[in-house]
Amino acid sequence: MSFNIIVLAKQVPDTRNVGKDAMKADGTINRAALPAIFNPEDLNALEQALRIKEANPGTTVTVLTMGLPRASEVIREAMYRGADAGIVLTDRVLGGADTLATSYSLAQAVKKFGNYDLILGGRQAIDGDTAQVGPQIAEKLGLPQVTYAEEIVDITPKDITVKRRLENGIETVKAPLPCVVTVNGSAAECRPRNAMLLQKYKYAASTSEQNALDETRKSLIEKRPYLNIAEWSAAFVEADPEQIGLPGSPTKVKSIENVVFTAKESRRIENNDEQLEQLVKELIANHTIG
Repeated sequence: MSFNIIVLAKQVPDTRNVGKDAMKADGTINRAALPAIFNPEDLNALEQALRIKEANPGTTVTVLTMGLPRASEVIREAMYRGADAGIVLTDRVLGGADTLATSYSLAQAVKKFGNYDLILGGRQAIDGDTAQVGPQIAEKLGLPQVTYAEEIVDITPKDITVKRRLENGIETVKAPLPCVVTVNGSAAECRPRNAMLLQKYKYAASTSEQNALDETRKSLIEKRPYLNIAEWSAAFVEADPEQIGLPGSPTKVKSIENVVFTAKESRRIENNDEQLEQLVKELIANHTIG
């Protein structure tokens, strides 16, 4: 018994290092100006996929990401942990997409991929916090979905059993395959890099990256196809130009305000009830809280 699993992953800005250049004038994120990391809950989803792979020999795990060409970094990170292959959906016309356009583009890529049994992804990305993309992909593909997953309890060729972590407790549900499952941050953490896999995949590169390599490295990738990270364009996945990027994004940013705290805005208070009470009153008065 083996499965073809797609893991949706996103390279996101590190929200611990947001500065004054974090946003562009049009209200979109200036990703080039921010350090990029593997979206945390997507790592939780990857771990669930790798556990299925361990329990079911012959299972393949393919990571699908959409973004700039540098998003291939998350593919390599996934390979170092046990993923088998990766696809970067990248195209200028995909830029500026909201959740509706993003889910459409990824759904088109999944259709192009074809033979899959399960789609896993994080509950939400830390740069948007909407938790909409996974469920929207399920709707666009006409698949059942399970959200807030904490553990995949069992999987058979016909169905999957999932433990969900909800606000008021835990729920165990069963859904037919293929389906989409979004995974909570409360799920098991992803395993660290494997030293042998790191050595195996350290020269893996996408098409864009290969264009900048010397002939020796290009020859190595030709001899070892598993080092090739596929790059797909909007045209390749047959995406409708009116449903991708900014044209396909009904969500419009009316205005943005970039708030960057500086040292002169900090204040030291003593550890006593009177000063703490006064601080809370000031924060409520200027609408920082409340």
